[in-house]
Amino acid sequence: MSALKLTQIGNSVGVILPKEVLARMKLGKGDTVFVTEAANGGVTLSPYDPSLEEQLALGREFMREYRDTFHQLAK
Repeated sequence: MSALKLTQIGNSVGVILPKEVLARMKLGKGDTVFVTEAANGGVTLSPYDPSLEEQLALGREFMREYRDTFHQLAK
């Protein structure tokens, strides 16, 4: 873990991520990151949209529930 300083960027304040962090997260200029609240009162920074994960889980549940119907439609 390393400490990062907040810096003035135009009228905003931002954090500059080191190249190693960007490489590990597979991020580049222009990519989007998502901030979510962590259980310990902190935040998590991730390249993955948490709402998309919820939608995928609902879709998987739907497909599992109607597996037989989808199998019949595929014939």
